[in-house]
Amino acid sequence: MEQLRQRLLEIYHLNSILAILGWDRDVFMPCEGAQARAAKIAYLSGLLHQKIISLDSDGLLSKLKERLGQPKVYPAKKLPTEDMAIVRETWRSFKREKKLTEDFVKELAETTSQAQMVWAESRKKADFKTFLPWLEKILHLKKKEAGMLGYDKSPYDLLLDYYEPGMTAEKTEKILNDLKISLSDLLKKIKRSKVKIPALKTKNIFSTEKQIDFNKKVAKKIGFNFDCGRMDQSVHPFCVGFHPNDVRITTRYDERDPLYSFGSTIHEAGHALYEQGILPRYFGTPLGEGVSYGIHESQSRLWENMIGKSFAFWQHFYPILKKEFPTPFGEISLEKFYCSLNSVKPSLIRTDADEVTYNLHVILRFEIERDLMEGKIAAKDLPEIWNGKMKKYLGVKPPNDRMGILQDVHWAMGGIGYFPTYALGNLYAAQFYDKMKKDMPDIEKKISGGNFGEIKSWLGENIYSKGKLQSADELTRAITGEDLNPKHFFSYIENKYTEIYKL
Repeated sequence: MEQLRQRLLEIYHLNSILAILGWDRDVFMPCEGAQARAAKIAYLSGLLHQKIISLDSDGLLSKLKERLGQPKVYPAKKLPTEDMAIVRETWRSFKREKKLTEDFVKELAETTSQAQMVWAESRKKADFKTFLPWLEKILHLKKKEAGMLGYDKSPYDLLLDYYEPGMTAEKTEKILNDLKISLSDLLKKIKRSKVKIPALKTKNIFSTEKQIDFNKKVAKKIGFNFDCGRMDQSVHPFCVGFHPNDVRITTRYDERDPLYSFGSTIHEAGHALYEQGILPRYFGTPLGEGVSYGIHESQSRLWENMIGKSFAFWQHFYPILKKEFPTPFGEISLEKFYCSLNSVKPSLIRTDADEVTYNLHVILRFEIERDLMEGKIAAKDLPEIWNGKMKKYLGVKPPNDRMGILQDVHWAMGGIGYFPTYALGNLYAAQFYDKMKKDMPDIEKKISGGNFGEIKSWLGENIYSKGKLQSADELTRAITGEDLNPKHFFSYIENKYTEIYKL
């Protein structure tokens, strides 16, 4: 087992180096460096591929895998729980990687690295046509990947499974269709409500430096350790962890709206708390990773919405916000601010969406990328398809590509299959938060008092510290005593907005 750990450590060092190159590309690298950086990333990705498929060059991994499947044959040599999880997850990655060729891995890595820089420029110019050739190439490569891996029903299943092991297009469609029906009904009730909540209107210019300072105060207060991390700016907010002691988050700012960056900051800080909370001794093994992307998103969505948009949260932070930005917040009551922060209004941008309409944005993306992978639609038609679905589900139509089809970086980075994890994350988050409230009846008092230590400790004990010891299903059952159950999210969302809109 020690021999396997040594081989895995080399792989995780390479992974971290690749992540650093990606972070620097998106935060500091000059645009003219895109091609050279892509070549470096492709080279290291090829090297990483070689390392992974050589894990079993002498049969070491296969022998350890046999000890998982045949406990009766090796009763005296049963692997410890942590080692069993390491072998299980390593075998899963090895099996997947072994079906891919090195040339393919390098081509995909180089293409997506360059595509992200093209996307950023296309987004700035609101010009989908300049990004289209790159998207078509990425789709071709992802279909090729699915073909190499082999699938029964849909090529999309293989991509979704990478982010959420065991999830399929069919399962996801069932979950999201139920969400679509429930949320559409709730949205109709809210539109009929006599309560009308005006949006916060500001004409001020809010210093980016002061916004950064406020965001850092919030991130630090909820538990982000700046001695083991940093916060920077990027076109699309993200979090990346190189090690529990080195975790980076980014956000973006708007000088006309100091709250524009807040949601992204606390969302990415939620991811970062997870990364910083993984046990350092797990680094160099699969245990040093989050259980699944859905579970990871549950942590960002829990902090962003269930805590970050709660009345209790702003009882603590609103006086600080008013002190930093007395105009206009000094003239707005906490109650009005809270209602405005949680007002429901279909919007163009997913990351700006309220809790009621957010999943409709996700559903739209799921349907599009599934249909792209299954060849039911063509990439060249995406602006029209996107705008049509936006009008159908949300009643709004993007005025340009930047506000529509080009708003997310995910497809440029090859992340087809990622979007459903945001919706799954909302469901997991509500279920975990419901259990947390039962274990911590005075949680709102703690939040309003700015005492987040016990909340972070609860999450650390139940989720962060577990690494990948269990599957997402096993973890959810261990924490809550039941499988993933959407009723917790429905209950949370209906209770909150029934109160706000007096439904």
